[in-house]
Amino acid sequence: MCVTELLSNAITHLGAGTPVTLRVSGSGRATRTRVELTDPAPRARPVRREAAGDDESGRGLALLEAVALRWGVTQGYRTRTVWCEL
Repeated sequence: MCVTELLSNAITHLGAGTPVTLRVSGSGRATRTRVELTDPAPRARPVRREAAGDDESGRGLALLEAVALRWGVTQGYRTRTVWCEL
């Protein structure tokens, strides 16, 4: 679900065909797994919304926040990486 949320946000807000890099790190012994999605939009920042009951979108980051141990955004020179730890 976390990967789907990060990827669908990139497609929704940057457009299909935008190049992204998905990285999953951690090992069998690691207590945490980190998921990172990097895209070429350094100024765009995800914002958690409060969706109304009949809204068809706007709940993804709230779900990510509920499932992940933590999440955040790292801004690069020409990239942005949205990440979460599980």
